[in-house]
Amino acid sequence: MKKPLKTIIVGGVAGGASCAARLRRLNEHASITVYDRGPFVSFANCGLPYHVGGVIPNEASLLLASPQLFHDRFRIDVRVHHEVVSIQREAKTVTVRNLLTGTEFEDAYDVLVLSPGAAPLKPELPGLDLPGVFTVRTIPDTREIRGWIDKTNAKHAVVAGGGFIGLEMAENLRHLGLEVILVQSGPQVMMPMDKEMVAPLHAHLEQHGVQLRLNTALTGVAQSGGKLRVNDAIETDLVILGLGVRPETSLAKAAGLRIGQRGGIAVDAHLRTSDPSILAIGDAVEVRDVITGTNMLLALAGPANRQGRIAADVIAGRDSAFRGVQGTAICGVFDLAVAQTGATEKSLRRAGITEYEKVYLHPKHHVGYYPGAQTLHLKLLFAKQDGRILGMQAVGTTDVARKIDVVSALIQKGGTVFDLEEAELCYAPQFGAAKDALNYAGFIAANHLRGDLPLAHWDALPEGAFLLDVRDEDEFADSHAAGAVNIPLPQLRDRLTELPRGKTLHVYCGVGQRAYYAVRLLTQHGFDAHDISGGWTTAEMMK
Repeated sequence: MKKPLKTIIVGGVAGGASCAARLRRLNEHASITVYDRGPFVSFANCGLPYHVGGVIPNEASLLLASPQLFHDRFRIDVRVHHEVVSIQREAKTVTVRNLLTGTEFEDAYDVLVLSPGAAPLKPELPGLDLPGVFTVRTIPDTREIRGWIDKTNAKHAVVAGGGFIGLEMAENLRHLGLEVILVQSGPQVMMPMDKEMVAPLHAHLEQHGVQLRLNTALTGVAQSGGKLRVNDAIETDLVILGLGVRPETSLAKAAGLRIGQRGGIAVDAHLRTSDPSILAIGDAVEVRDVITGTNMLLALAGPANRQGRIAADVIAGRDSAFRGVQGTAICGVFDLAVAQTGATEKSLRRAGITEYEKVYLHPKHHVGYYPGAQTLHLKLLFAKQDGRILGMQAVGTTDVARKIDVVSALIQKGGTVFDLEEAELCYAPQFGAAKDALNYAGFIAANHLRGDLPLAHWDALPEGAFLLDVRDEDEFADSHAAGAVNIPLPQLRDRLTELPRGKTLHVYCGVGQRAYYAVRLLTQHGFDAHDISGGWTTAEMMK
């Protein structure tokens, strides 16, 4: 960089703002301009639903950095209400429109960074432009929603879509006292997760007054006597569209940049587009899934921030590369958290990966004798060949993020279930257990790989499977699998003659521990016994 480098960044928020600030830290002499078509260049868009619900009462709390701060602290020229409308690649210029005046001008660059983000999906359905129908992407969106609720004295809302935005908006509208119906086109909310792992979330939403309408696609909205009518059936005061997002690629397409198979801007590991003078970052780009090796779209703030930093490194001449994504994410709904890292069974199957195994467990988040122990639902996926951890999903009211974060770090370093069983984690009665829930996940998986614990699963039992329930009689009487034989674990040694030899015994208990003891006992007495992972608790989640 013998001459001052001129960099133009299109879009702020997570990726663009991070790129601009880091580039200045790396190169004091570079000319850096950020154009953003909105009124704010850096704001906490993940906090928008909580501002609507009053959990974050002050709008100013969402503003992370102003154009004045960028100028005073970094000498970065940030221009809001300015939209880059075209790119002239050969001339290395962009055409910029001032949205307040309508005037246009040209600006030249040495390096251009595209950080346009992703826009809320708004399908071509009748009535989605009616007053009272909203998307949630910007601070002005939250102003309009709050104003509409106050203006109409709204009592009822329909949320379309069960992803992050839909769930968070449903919760926050309930905080405001509105009745809420959530319509979801698929059979579950949080569609990226495996279906059984969101069963506790479905129940939790209903318990908190959110009516779920699963397998119900949004077909349209109409006005009806001062109200809105959704799908010609649900009368409501407002509608929130949380149907997902699509990458903002119109500028890149018009400039002739390569678009990937998933519809995002194609970039290499250094975040360069098909034009080496143009980089792209954030929600608009396709990224590599480090588990499956496939390309994907991932609209998360963490990866966007990391991409912004790496893009700045590349511009400054450093040999930095983006390693890909694991999809580590968490969503809080009322007091329940659902989270994941790495692959799910869905993503493994889509990628054609079949050589994996899974274990379910339902431990307490800390020792049971200390007050307040809460149940966690965990699902661990790992490679059959070497035990490499492929992914984990977790649901619970406490400690979910810590569990997922530990596994995420292990995945990043190529960790295995054998590492997990030996992980040295914090222990005090109010925080965990001497053998942490994650250690137990490792124990179960490692026992299986060592041949000590043959596994079976409720969703893959052979027809006519012999089911052995080793819970106590009262538990069995309360509910059990059809056709199961009940022999409580303490009686098992004395009743072995009641069990068929030459036939596989599929053993289950409440959560898996007693079934493990039973399988060890039975195999050493010559029986072919398999532990149904996660026990009856998992079976209930799969209904």
